Amino acid sequence: MNLPADRYQAIYPHCRRILGKQTWGRILAASAADSEPGALPEFLQQWQQELDLPPFIADLARIERACHDVKKDKHVATPHVSQTTLNPTLKIVPVAWKNLLTLMTAAAAVGKGVHADPDIFIAVWRHPKSGRLHLREADQADLLALKITVENITPGEAAAHGQADAAVIQAALRRAVKKGLLQAPASLIRRETASSKNVPLPLKPFVKADIFTLQWHITQACDLHCRHCYDRSERDPMPLETALGVLDDFDAFCRQMQVSGQVTFTGGNPLLYPHFNRIYRAAAGRGFGVAILGNPSPMGAVEKLLNIARPLFFQVSLEGLAPHNNVIRGAGHFERTLDFLDQLRSLNIYTMVMLTLSRDNIDQVLPLADLLRDRADHFTFNRLATVGEGARLAMASPAAFRIFLRQYEACARENPLLGLKDNLLNLIRCESGQALCGGCTGFGCGAAFNFVALLPDGEVHACRKFPSLIGNVHQSRLIDIYHSRQARRYRNGSQSCRDCPLNLVCRGCMAVAYSLGLDVFKDRDPFCFVTPEIQQRVLAQRLTNPAGGINNHAGTRLR
Repeated sequence: MNLPADRYQAIYPHCRRILGKQTWGRILAASAADSEPGALPEFLQQWQQELDLPPFIADLARIERACHDVKKDKHVATPHVSQTTLNPTLKIVPVAWKNLLTLMTAAAAVGKGVHADPDIFIAVWRHPKSGRLHLREADQADLLALKITVENITPGEAAAHGQADAAVIQAALRRAVKKGLLQAPASLIRRETASSKNVPLPLKPFVKADIFTLQWHITQACDLHCRHCYDRSERDPMPLETALGVLDDFDAFCRQMQVSGQVTFTGGNPLLYPHFNRIYRAAAGRGFGVAILGNPSPMGAVEKLLNIARPLFFQVSLEGLAPHNNVIRGAGHFERTLDFLDQLRSLNIYTMVMLTLSRDNIDQVLPLADLLRDRADHFTFNRLATVGEGARLAMASPAAFRIFLRQYEACARENPLLGLKDNLLNLIRCESGQALCGGCTGFGCGAAFNFVALLPDGEVHACRKFPSLIGNVHQSRLIDIYHSRQARRYRNGSQSCRDCPLNLVCRGCMAVAYSLGLDVFKDRDPFCFVTPEIQQRVLAQRLTNPAGGINNHAGTRLR
């Protein structure tokens, strides 16, 4: 059996080091060394002044005792939980000193950087997945996540009480789960064709999505008439009460599928929906992340939205340099858009720019990226689908597109503005030994997987870029639409892609295949240039950046 002194030293090694051998011995003698070592912090607090101890020593002892207790805690992570709960090993230690954790290294100078602060909480826990011990000063986001979990408050209720924006609360909860402070139910948004046994290690992060995006084309009304627009049909906007019911249905869907929800408002121009501010407030109030795909708008309208909730991002479109863009989107549009981006930046709103790639602007993408480097936060492209009015334009040839992808991917390594959205970029990255990226939605083609498109008249499509009807919210719940046979067909993608090891991060573009007259359920993207050599490299890759530079907005940049 260990001697009592050994037991103390095992629990409080940093306190012993800081106090020194002589003082440590006096403390053990005074506290009765054969008593319970767990009582030492209280003894140090009681005798701190009389023994002339460092004023922070009792709090440091409390932290060390918590670390010891958590290491010995026999609780283990529950494999499956039905609701978000605290990590059972978590201990929160209130202390009155900031930077105490810097003392818990052998080389730390005694007391350096430590100063009084009555509102510090130290979190100590074992991560539910790795089992590793963690300790850190809990920040306000951590404490908020813990509070609403303990009190069983929904993000919407917490936002209504003024604790923070619902989107901020959702982000805090997701971060707390990632850290292991909280345990959350596993997402049920999973690739049906993938199992843990047959997915190579580098691709495992792409099997399950934790965020589901409702891309809501809330109105057909638009102040532009773009030459590549894929839908100018007349569709009546939803009455406000119906739209509020959709948000309730989406909330139920997210709860059932155990994911966080994001609503990306678009159109048309979503700000032209007559009740837009009210529906934006309702979405944010329910705890959804909110984002906007729109057109340059009056700053007064944007500032009103900021007073409700800061959008995750505001995306606008440019189709090349000024002469070409203004032919596609209208006279003066290029200049208005640059001014709008500057104004959004002054409001600290994350800005994204999307380009629809065609034969006529393929040589303008990289020059435009250079021009936008100091004006936007993110720039990427979608390939033209010759649907609707876009049928009047021409796609780039497969050969020209492949050359362009090589140039784009090389520039993306130097220009952080460039996003890796097109799924076929993974073929280039495999060839050049780069890590795989998430592609279009963070999970390759995310059609009917981690997003759906909702139209003003209630139609739900797997992807907005081509007719892909899977249901109607006026007739069915979103959960039933998602699990419908037709949605599953789009979710599984083309049969030609099933056995490709890039399947989880690619599947090409169904909209492009459709617009060229192919069967999206059988035929692969005609621009695909995968080879057996590329496929073998996928299996040998180590994943270093699962997000692929997509700024954590998976499934939201579709327009």
